[in-house]
Amino acid sequence: MKTLFSLAVFILITNIKAQNKMDNQNLDSKQKSIVSISALTATGSLDQLKMELNTGLDNGLTINEIKEELVQLYAYCGFPRSLNAINTFMAVVDERTANGKKDIVGNDASPINDNQKYQTGKNTLQKLTHREEKTLSGANAFAPAIDVFLKEHLFADIFSRDVLNYQQRELITIAALAAMTGVEPQLQAHIGIGLNTGITENQLIETFSVIDEKINKMQGELARQALEKVLAAKKQ
Repeated sequence: MKTLFSLAVFILITNIKAQNKMDNQNLDSKQKSIVSISALTATGSLDQLKMELNTGLDNGLTINEIKEELVQLYAYCGFPRSLNAINTFMAVVDERTANGKKDIVGNDASPINDNQKYQTGKNTLQKLTHREEKTLSGANAFAPAIDVFLKEHLFADIFSRDVLNYQQRELITIAALAAMTGVEPQLQAHIGIGLNTGITENQLIETFSVIDEKINKMQGELARQALEKVLAAKKQ
């Protein structure tokens, strides 16, 4: 009996240590580059973006990973800024190639043949939010076309591509929204989703410190306030 009790205590302590280690996890160099590239793409700061694209490649992001990030961002900051960022990245890659740098191209996205994109998008969204959608509500009910576009294109066409995983895609989204003004409801929603994918509170705090540095401290503070609201709601 004593042995079983000791074993149970050992397992509990081990689990607590593992959880604390996860909670204290920091952003790695690739993740920091993802955050910076997303934020600067969203704000259209192309001179700074050029430097961060170079840093991202130096930190080990592949060319195709960065391409995928910039493509995804059009869904959040619009085609003009996404295309400007892609053109900036194309110039960066050409310049590095001319200077003899050999960057890793990386994998292309696997082909997708999906005849049920709406259901795929719905399933993906439910997996990310941890909530079952039984009926449409809010903006999706008021304008059903946006519901179709969100599910079929964003959460099926884009999120089904395997160059980036869900956690990376949510980090991209959170960084972009944190850099932009007037999108606090969407930022809160994606902070919640990001936590569901395994992004830690500490990683989000570090993400918003990057926003302080690359965008401005006001945006970083607004993002931290959004995080506090999400964490408070989760405790209720």
